[in-house]
Amino acid sequence: MLFTGDNKKNHRFDERITLRAKDKIPYGSFIAFESLRRFFPKATVQVSKQEPGYWDSISNFDPGQLVVIISPTFNADEQEMKKLLGFIENGNDVFISTMDISYDVTKIIKCDANSAEGMEYYFEQSAGEDLLSVSLAKPPFTIKTPYTYPGKRYDFYFYKTDSATSTVLGYEKNDHPNFIHLKAGNGNLYLHLAPLTFSNYFLLHKNNISYYENLFSVVSPETRRIIWDEYFISKKRKQEKPSSWFNAFLNHKSLKWALLTAIITLMLYVLSEMRRKQRIIPVISKPTNDSLDFVKTIGRLYHDKGDHKNLSRKMSAYFLEHIRSRYKLATSTLDDEFVINLHGKTGISETDISEIVQFINGIDTTGEMSDRQLAMFHKKLEAFYRNE
Repeated sequence: MLFTGDNKKNHRFDERITLRAKDKIPYGSFIAFESLRRFFPKATVQVSKQEPGYWDSISNFDPGQLVVIISPTFNADEQEMKKLLGFIENGNDVFISTMDISYDVTKIIKCDANSAEGMEYYFEQSAGEDLLSVSLAKPPFTIKTPYTYPGKRYDFYFYKTDSATSTVLGYEKNDHPNFIHLKAGNGNLYLHLAPLTFSNYFLLHKNNISYYENLFSVVSPETRRIIWDEYFISKKRKQEKPSSWFNAFLNHKSLKWALLTAIITLMLYVLSEMRRKQRIIPVISKPTNDSLDFVKTIGRLYHDKGDHKNLSRKMSAYFLEHIRSRYKLATSTLDDEFVINLHGKTGISETDISEIVQFINGIDTTGEMSDRQLAMFHKKLEAFYRNE
């Protein structure tokens, strides 16, 4: 059922996104998990919540195995990613579908993807609109048919891939790559950026189950053991728990009381010292921001002189230095590729970034600059800084 409620009158759509194998809610992955048994009849399929390299039912060294990771966030660190790559190199496959990849992962695979952070406009939806749309590359697949559904989108894409190491296998709504294949040793890594295509809601919509079948057609049908790994779904929650040594400390009654006694003693000492040495706290004037005053003075000087073009150059230089230092982007060439890369880093629309870039490129080619042109440029820069 894609609805929850005690009776028919109280049915409501459950919008929680869990992507867990046991969940039958719209954005659970019960159907995807159960379908693996049909796709791979010779394989055993189990759920695991163990970190990479510590699975119970598969070997790190035997070939012919598959690990499936479907998670909103794939926040693997360097060591976890190295364990996965070691498993792949021994002749196994790893299939990952997520909407947010950690920096350690992008550094190792040499592919950059736009992240979920700051991409809220991807989640907006109009009534009756099939917002999520994905397709597969031809070749290796026979047809490039779009698969859609009217649910949440939450899909992203790779804005930078290394063609020497990766192959594009699928695309998102705007034909950006969202599914790639990488070879490692004797195995394969498949990275997919639309995890909600594994949800019950998507797979039950029209003929979308064929998209799922095609995705896993790239994996050998002779696969013998499969792990549906939910470690990365639970990883954040585990990180928020107290550290293991602190739990062990509290589990021992004598150590716990010793800690409480020490804390109470320390608090009493601090309070007594504060009472004895307390003095009137003098009023300290708020320091003036001399740097800000200097910037305003210089700005007024150029504006009063009417040297708008020179002031625009300095505003442009400050903006480009900000991009280089904060987003690590080269600013030697301000073209469409620069606009796309900056859009991917900041989430600011390509139209707004393109208008700023066009103005900067045209500063030295235009004649005299008017007050209105300078004011509009300043307004666009302020909007960029405010929204990044």
